[in-house]
Amino acid sequence: MRLLLDTHALLWWFAGDERLPEKVRSFIADRQNAVLVSAASIWEIATKHRLGKLEGVGELLADIDTYVRDQSFDWLDIAAVHALRAGLLPGAHRDPFDRMLIAQALCVEAVLVSNETLFDGFGVQRLWN
Repeated sequence: MRLLLDTHALLWWFAGDERLPEKVRSFIADRQNAVLVSAASIWEIATKHRLGKLEGVGELLADIDTYVRDQSFDWLDIAAVHALRAGLLPGAHRDPFDRMLIAQALCVEAVLVSNETLFDGFGVQRLWN
């Protein structure tokens, strides 16, 4: 299975946060699954950190490539086809990071690991509970 981590799922994974359900942790830890980290999530983390909305991620951002590589996760860059799909997604959801993750999950046929039930309305497969 191919999994795309939503930003909060990525942060909770690295922090060992118990808000990440055990079922989800087992899917992420299963080496049979390909786990993708979107460039959009790093952009979101960096932006929120810069704005003072996300503290305690400075060390993570300073060495994010090592953190991702050490977990055997794969990078998912933002391609033009992802940007086009995100821009054309229907609905009023305005968060550009969410729209990009939804578009990427649809484009690469990945299951989006997220607690955001709002994503269900976009036809994306979602893993949480």
